[in-house]
Amino acid sequence: MSDHEQQPTPRHGKILEALAQAERKVFTRPAPKSAKAQVKFLLTRAKGSTKALAERLGVSRRTVERYRAGTLTTPQKRLQAALMEETECEWQPQVRAQAREQASTSSGMMVEVTAYFGFTCTGSSDDGRIRTITTPISPTYARQILDLQEAGATEEDLHPIVAEAITESYFTEWGTRADGLRADFTHVQSIEFLF
Repeated sequence: MSDHEQQPTPRHGKILEALAQAERKVFTRPAPKSAKAQVKFLLTRAKGSTKALAERLGVSRRTVERYRAGTLTTPQKRLQAALMEETECEWQPQVRAQAREQASTSSGMMVEVTAYFGFTCTGSSDDGRIRTITTPISPTYARQILDLQEAGATEEDLHPIVAEAITESYFTEWGTRADGLRADFTHVQSIEFLF
C-alpha cells in the first residue's frame, strides 16, 4: 500500500473524543512529538514488527522504516494524525489505567456539556433547550462509560448512559427530586470529561 492509497482514519464522535482527551490530561510526561520518535515508540509497542505497525497506520513497511531511520521526517496530514492518535493510545498505559480505576471506584468523573436537553417525566418540566451543565458523574456510571469505551462502543452506545448519568446527578440530584424525570441530550456543541 503506497502513501497515496492510504485510507482515512475513522472519525470519533464528541463523547469518544472527550474521553480520549480526558485520558491525555492525566499523562505525567508528554508523548513523543516527532514522527521518528513516534514510530520508534510504536515499534517498541509492536515488538519491533514493521509489518504490524504499517498495517496499523495504513502505510507500507518501507514508509515505517524510512521514518524510523529518519530519512522521512514530515508525514502527510493523515499519517501525522494516525501517528499522534496511536502514540497517545499506547502512551503511559499504567497512568491511564490508574486514573480509570480511581474514576470507576471512588472519585467518579466530572462532565461539562453544552447541548440541547429535552425531558420526559411524570408531571411537568421545563421545555427542552440548550444548556451548559457541569456536574459530577458517580463512580458507578463512570465505570459503565469507561467499560463501554474500552469494549469499543460507538458514540450511539455511549449517548444514553451519559444522559442517564447527567440526569441522576444534575436533574434528580441523586434521586432526591424530580422522580421519574428522564433527560436526553442532542446537538452536542461541546463535551469535556475530567478524571
